[in-house]
Amino acid sequence: MKHRIVVLGAGYAGAITAGRLAKRLHRGDVEITLVNADPDFVERVRLHQLAAGQDLRARPLRKMFAGTGIEVRIARVDAIDADRKTVELLGAQAIETLAYDTLVYALGSTTADFGVPGVAEHSHQVASKQAALRLRERLAQLRAGETVLIVGGGLTGIETATEIAEARPDLRVAMAARGGVGDWLDEKAQSHLRGAFERFGITVHEHADVTRVTEAGVVTRPGAEIPAQITVWTAGFAVHPIAAASTLTVSETGRIVVDATQRSVSHPDVYAVGDAAHAAGVGGRTLRMGCATASPMAWLGADAIAARLTGRAVPDAPIGYNGQCISLGRRDAIVQKVTAEDQPTSKVDVGRKAARLKELICSGAAWSVRHPTLLVPSRRRRVAEISAAARTAAV
Repeated sequence: MKHRIVVLGAGYAGAITAGRLAKRLHRGDVEITLVNADPDFVERVRLHQLAAGQDLRARPLRKMFAGTGIEVRIARVDAIDADRKTVELLGAQAIETLAYDTLVYALGSTTADFGVPGVAEHSHQVASKQAALRLRERLAQLRAGETVLIVGGGLTGIETATEIAEARPDLRVAMAARGGVGDWLDEKAQSHLRGAFERFGITVHEHADVTRVTEAGVVTRPGAEIPAQITVWTAGFAVHPIAAASTLTVSETGRIVVDATQRSVSHPDVYAVGDAAHAAGVGGRTLRMGCATASPMAWLGADAIAARLTGRAVPDAPIGYNGQCISLGRRDAIVQKVTAEDQPTSKVDVGRKAARLKELICSGAAWSVRHPTLLVPSRRRRVAEISAAARTAAV
């Protein structure tokens, strides 16, 4: 009679959702299964640090969730049948079918190549632990004076470039961005960013539209070449194609379209959180991918599921933003205050103070996986349908 909840993906969004549900629902009424391909929880916001040569703390999922009642299943998700309410898992030896009553889709995102030739063959990326480790190994092979080129001028590109430049001052680090680098920031933040690039000796190629990646670097429109021994692609992210291959309603980019409670608009027993969810935030603007929205989506989604199962009021307050944090190596950073609609304000912290704030935020994100209710006392409530069935059976 237990209600079967399956959570796909144990990144920030999936892990927090599973843990929060375990805190909200009575163990006698639910079975919560957390499926993840990697046996460890990966701090994705630190993968640029891993690539640059730093060692990250190992966080085995089974150890993290020991005693919570959550079953951790190490397997890859192969397919979803949202109509039959099953998931196909590819384990170590065979394909397994896992049935659910409620599904939480939190498979996150991976690197988007936007159809640019050579990205898969000739570039590295930092979208996964394995990819970051491959880049780390390749960087260790470079000789002094050789060039690392970061393609992409967003948060990931900036953090990767500055981290590598700080860790390997003997290398030449360059960036190539289709638009401006950091041009969405407040003027004070942009000025500090330019100063950091100068201090690290990072060469920035703005408005450089990369049309091809080669073994020797990249080619930009209208045919200019930027040479590099290593190219790191951070130009954007895309979701896994599993949801789009199902009958779930997805956006043009393959993200599951959800309502104000993170619930699929086409399948009411499916919820999506994190990068895989196409959700509207404050002001109706689609929430961007990133850690800034992963945790709030997890809190909202878990609380909505728990509320519906226990017959309580369902929360649906829109998610808003607070700030953007950009590390510039280990001792420098930018913390840009933004409006709830994600527009930059004139309030900016930079330098060592910002670096301490950024570290606190990153550490807090990992801490919240172990403490999904943020230490707020939580009552494990009975599932309404199961409680009603039990009472009927007892009559």
